[in-house]
Amino acid sequence: MTDFLIGRQQILDQNLNTFAYEILFRGKDFDLSIKEGATSATNQVITDSILEIGLNDLVGPHLAFINFTTQNILDKTPLNLPKDRIVIEVLENVVVDSQIVQNLRELSALGYTIALDDFELSPQWLPLLEFVDIIKLDIMANSLDETHKLIAQLKPYNLKLLAEKVETHEEFQLLREWGCELFQGFFFSKPKVVEGKRLGVNQASALQLLAIINKSDVGFQQINQVISQDMGLSYKLLHYINSASFALANKVESIQQALTYLGLKEIKRWANILTLSSMSTQPCPALQNILLRAKMCELLAIETQQDADTFFLVGLLSGIDSILDMPLDKALQQLPLSDTISQAILQKSGLAGAALEYSLNYEHWQVDRARYQNIPPQRIAAIYLECLQWWRDQVSPLIK
Repeated sequence: MTDFLIGRQQILDQNLNTFAYEILFRGKDFDLSIKEGATSATNQVITDSILEIGLNDLVGPHLAFINFTTQNILDKTPLNLPKDRIVIEVLENVVVDSQIVQNLRELSALGYTIALDDFELSPQWLPLLEFVDIIKLDIMANSLDETHKLIAQLKPYNLKLLAEKVETHEEFQLLREWGCELFQGFFFSKPKVVEGKRLGVNQASALQLLAIINKSDVGFQQINQVISQDMGLSYKLLHYINSASFALANKVESIQQALTYLGLKEIKRWANILTLSSMSTQPCPALQNILLRAKMCELLAIETQQDADTFFLVGLLSGIDSILDMPLDKALQQLPLSDTISQAILQKSGLAGAALEYSLNYEHWQVDRARYQNIPPQRIAAIYLECLQWWRDQVSPLIK
């Protein structure tokens, strides 16, 4: 089988709930700058990432935006995919002629959702505005004023506007006010940093647990004392241990019993997740990105026979600035971390830092920058899928 890398980026609605994921080809087997290579890349995404892996494993219940080239549309490739699960994303370099318009109109009539990528208002695209569903606006390609004018020009049409490459909170607010309904960009994986936010009572107890849980000499009694004093943490821990993930003969009835059953290593792991979840005021997609990053760091460690717990913690704490809304270095100063861990997070130093940097690049779909420890692309794809399954089966029910 041809190696491939899986890329997916969240598309959110106005309330920052996940609306869909864009599925991105990130392999090196095809030259995307030529039309034959781009077409083959789309076909490989469909056959490997969509049909063999399965849409449910890749995007859950959400839609999958898939890039289609001129040849894909002429071949009516979307007909191979379920119309209720995908969005046909027409790339900006598609040569729009009468045949392309006719094929897309037929697909629309059959119930397929159609989006135009990196849209600019030009004569060749006007016939498509009669029936397409979504317009993607690249806000980095034009000034905000130019984008505002384009949004106003598109208002008479019956379609949704998706702002992509959104990088700041101010951009998000403006675009939402102007009429954009969907959003995509790095801002949503790293929310705006706000200097000097005061910790509330619940956040204070959660931060205390995070500090204690990562001490080398921590014991059950210390963990039990902190969790038992906070109703929210206690509920979440008991809810997790009583979930269907554990085939227990009897339900757990106390924090001490839960701690004893899990064991120190496992309770450290889940206390870290519970704590970040309890402290977070950010939408679930932001927390999901942090936890997927931590899990990927852990699996990279296992793959290269390194310390999985350390790598997981480095990935986890790399996003604590967005949880606490304060600069990362100041957030880390509140925790009893070794210099090795702090520098891995802040400077990307050491093997753990290299794993974090690779995971961040993967998260931002910049995976062509470097390889990690010569791990084959197909194995990286499998690791990422394992991260997604871990989130869906174990973590998502825990933090709801």
